[in-house]
Amino acid sequence: MSHDQTTQHESDFAAAAEPFLLFEGWFAEAHKSEINDPNGMALATADASGLPNVRMVLLKGLDGAGTPSRGFVFYTNLESAKGRELLANPQAAILFHWKSLRRQVRARGAITPVSPGEADEYFASRHRTSRIGAWASKQSRPLESRLALEKAVAIETARFGIGEVPRPPHWSGFRLTPIEMEFWSDRPFRLHDRLVFRRKSTDDNWTKERLYP
Repeated sequence: MSHDQTTQHESDFAAAAEPFLLFEGWFAEAHKSEINDPNGMALATADASGLPNVRMVLLKGLDGAGTPSRGFVFYTNLESAKGRELLANPQAAILFHWKSLRRQVRARGAITPVSPGEADEYFASRHRTSRIGAWASKQSRPLESRLALEKAVAIETARFGIGEVPRPPHWSGFRLTPIEMEFWSDRPFRLHDRLVFRRKSTDDNWTKERLYP
């Protein structure tokens, strides 16, 4: 990290009073520097026994400033492993890692379903083949062969013809509303910077503090 970058970074940390504003700044930089999927995030859930699961998903919405209970929005098949786990245990953690920036952001908190209108709007924006795939895929369940998946896609393609492809009832989205967000930035000799924001509930104000690396 150059001297100018270090100075800017320190200024960002010192001035940050609200984590979403800091996140939006870093996210905008990631869109300029990351080759693939700057909106990629690891999503951690837990099954009924408490055993964690983690996988990469894409951030598809970030509520705007002033929105009550701002959160991170993503979509999935509700019958998938993550869908079932989130419905049974509606809390999760996410992690963004931007290698080009040597930064990461962690967040954790409560999970709530998005509204049907939000889900419909996002689903309609997807490529037609992806919409058909949402009907054809029995996500996370055993698949006997690739051919079986391709056959299911062909069947759904024929079923919808040239008409609209509506959102399946088993496909929707979730919003993670954080009560904790941590910002990590690489520094030499593993003396990294860590800044964490916490609040007891979404109605409370944020507090922030630095952590040892």
